[in-house]
Amino acid sequence: MSIAHLARAVDHTLLKPEATRGDIAAAVAEAAELGAYSVCLSPSALPVELPEGLKLTVVCGFPSGRHHSEIKAAEARLAVAQGADEIDMVIDIAAAIDGRFDAIEADIRAVREAAPRPVVLKVIVESAALDDEALVGACRAAEAAGADFVKTSTGFHPAGGATLHAVELMKRTVGDRLEVKASGGIRTLADAKAMVAAGATRLGLSSTRAILGDRVAVGGY
Repeated sequence: MSIAHLARAVDHTLLKPEATRGDIAAAVAEAAELGAYSVCLSPSALPVELPEGLKLTVVCGFPSGRHHSEIKAAEARLAVAQGADEIDMVIDIAAAIDGRFDAIEADIRAVREAAPRPVVLKVIVESAALDDEALVGACRAAEAAGADFVKTSTGFHPAGGATLHAVELMKRTVGDRLEVKASGGIRTLADAKAMVAAGATRLGLSSTRAILGDRVAVGGY
């Protein structure tokens, strides 16, 4: 896979709570320069002006997932009204640990109804906090609720971020019916390529330039 091709799988991410308007503008410019697929921002960063060809991903229920479904739905609806092309929502992680997958499905469905296709819905399951059984159950709930992607991590949980094991298990669970986004703790080019090889079709990266290098801006190799 060429660097330029890999860049097109990247959601260039800025979710630090202290990010200023200047930081947000710089992240948008960097995402465009590096050829990323989208820039991933917090809801309060909107509205934001994007260059042609760059998509906008916005998080929802972030980072804890412990918001009422009605609040997540309203947040997603507003983000779409303000230009979001994709929504990355966080599930109620405790519900997955408890095995309450019907509640997770209902939560995701509320956001799906608030942000219908063609908006892309990615479901963050916080894989590092779940055992295999809970991870599989959460992925199945996401599929049943009409999600487009399952996503490993917020990048904010102390349990950690994406692992190859989690990506492989998520891919086996959803097959080709949904896509998999790996996010959290991807710090090298080797990490990024390994996640793609394991089944990820999208990567959440906050250090995109450090991982892919400036060469992507001049066509990659």
